[in-house]
Amino acid sequence: MEPQRSPLLEVKGNIELKRPLVKAPSRLPLPGSRFKRGPDQMEDALEPEKKRTRVLGTTTKFATSYPRAPALSAVPQTQGQTAAPKVPKRTGPRCSTAVATVLKNQKPGPAVPAKKPGTAAPPKPGGKKPSKRPAWDLKGQLCDLNAELKCCRERTQTLDQENQQLRDQLREAQQQATALGAERGTLQGELASVRAQAEQGQRELGNLSARVLELEEWLGTQEGLVRELQKEQLELQEERRGLVIRLEEQERRLQASEAALSDSQAEVASLRRETAAQAASLAERGERLHGLEMERRRLHNQLQELKGNIRVFCRVRPALPGEPTPPPGFLLFPSGPGGPSDPPTHLSLFRSDERRGTLSGMPAAPTRHDFSFDRVFPPGSGQDEVFEEIAMLVQSALDGYPVCIFAYGQTGSGKTFTMEGGPGGDPQGEGLIPRALRHLFSVAGDLSSQGWTYSFVASYVEIYNETVRDLLATGTRKGHGGECEIRRAGPGSEELVVTNARYVPVSCEKEVEALLQLARQNRAVARTAQNERSSRSHSVFQLQISGEHTGRGLQCGAPLNLVDLAGSERLDPGLALGPGERERLRETQAINSSLSTLGLVIMALSNKESHVPYRNSKLTYLLQNSLGGSAKMLMFVNISPLEENVSESLNSLRFASKVNQCVIGTAQANRK
Repeated sequence: MEPQRSPLLEVKGNIELKRPLVKAPSRLPLPGSRFKRGPDQMEDALEPEKKRTRVLGTTTKFATSYPRAPALSAVPQTQGQTAAPKVPKRTGPRCSTAVATVLKNQKPGPAVPAKKPGTAAPPKPGGKKPSKRPAWDLKGQLCDLNAELKCCRERTQTLDQENQQLRDQLREAQQQATALGAERGTLQGELASVRAQAEQGQRELGNLSARVLELEEWLGTQEGLVRELQKEQLELQEERRGLVIRLEEQERRLQASEAALSDSQAEVASLRRETAAQAASLAERGERLHGLEMERRRLHNQLQELKGNIRVFCRVRPALPGEPTPPPGFLLFPSGPGGPSDPPTHLSLFRSDERRGTLSGMPAAPTRHDFSFDRVFPPGSGQDEVFEEIAMLVQSALDGYPVCIFAYGQTGSGKTFTMEGGPGGDPQGEGLIPRALRHLFSVAGDLSSQGWTYSFVASYVEIYNETVRDLLATGTRKGHGGECEIRRAGPGSEELVVTNARYVPVSCEKEVEALLQLARQNRAVARTAQNERSSRSHSVFQLQISGEHTGRGLQCGAPLNLVDLAGSERLDPGLALGPGERERLRETQAINSSLSTLGLVIMALSNKESHVPYRNSKLTYLLQNSLGGSAKMLMFVNISPLEENVSESLNSLRFASKVNQCVIGTAQANRK
């Protein structure tokens, strides 16, 4: 256990550390301690010691503890013996030399004699050491204890007076230390202020010195400037004399110019009359140009009508790497009436049937099937050649006529390649959709000089198993088709929209390419017997075109529909159906049903029937505004060059021939 520090030592430490003094408790015995007892209480206190001394037969001394007063000693009670009480030694507080140093200037108080710590009790008067009282002499022992208690009380009173003096001296020392600390703080503040003033004076002196140097330098610069100005003044005087001469010359020229100005004003009046005449001529030419544009649109529409509001093109894809080469004479492309220079419009397909034979057992000759279309594209035809043939039809949508272009054929015949193009971003392999939009953007830019402004809004949906899906959906809506329905745009409106589908404004080719890339990722495809990656849905790319001529208050609008139909295949009734085949069977049934409805709608429109079954299929219901008499249609029938696909190719060609024989009424532009 750590011993307690003396209050005087704390005074020394507080003065040295310059901190407030912490008062410590006094270790001197306080008055009114345990020794203030009567004789009876003292005797009761000694009773246990008597009993214990009878057992041990030895003399025991009371233990002393600082700072309490010394305890009474117990005397064994033995007959014939007397024990003198021993006073235990007591250690008093020691005074440090540092306290004497701090208090040397203090006024000394009255001297109080104090006993040296650790000394024994004074002997009784007479100079004789008290003899040991016998154990039975309790009264004598009590007298001795009372005498010792009296001595202790006197010594305690003396120590209390000494402690009080030390406390007074300590209080005065603390007050002096506080005053000295305050004075020291004041002096330090004054010293810091004086130092700050000195530093500020030094800075001001440096600034003034720098200012003096700067002014001296500026003075030298001004003196040089004055010399330069004086020199320049002389030059200006010379120049003034020259200007006076020039002024006289200019005055002469001004008089001549005034004469010429009067002539110019007359000429300006003549030019204004000519400008007014030219403005009137320009307005007349603008009217004429507008009339020519309207006439161009009318003639363009007549040309398209002469070609037919329903046209059918046939395209034969080339053989792919790894496929067998078609036998010679399997497909023939007879020349047109004008010779080889005319584009081909006829196609001959030869089919050999091994089941047929002659009586002699020889195989029968191949059967020839001839077809005629508006245009036939052999396997070597490129995408640019195909689009060149339909570019004028695409421009009809910009003139306000609804346009619908189909790609029809069996799986793997090249429909998706014709409409969207091939992978890899090859410019030569771009399909009809990116080429058509590039052409529309270019023509719209040319017409802007004539006062026309156009806006384009694109959407891309697919019809899978008679369910409409948004191919431009992103996030959680991707692949969910139940949310999309075909509805009227508003009460009394003939325009159809797909609910919950994205309609994206487009203005450049990059935006269209991003939409096509997203649609390729979302479209439903599957592996079939004819194609590794076959489209199992009808995809419909719709571009709503809106044009306005603000100067003349004209508006026009029409949709452009580019449709990639699903692969048309006949069902094999002897095919064993597993779980995957059942799904393909259901897809094929939905595809064939919608294609049959498309044929029925076209036939009903051609026959001018009162009821057209648009609602029998989601495909025809969505495209009904682009299939009627005010629309222009073009169907691409795509066929495979392989002999193994001859049956499906014949079915596709026969369906296309029926469509080619249909005639729909004159198209009407949607203008306001």
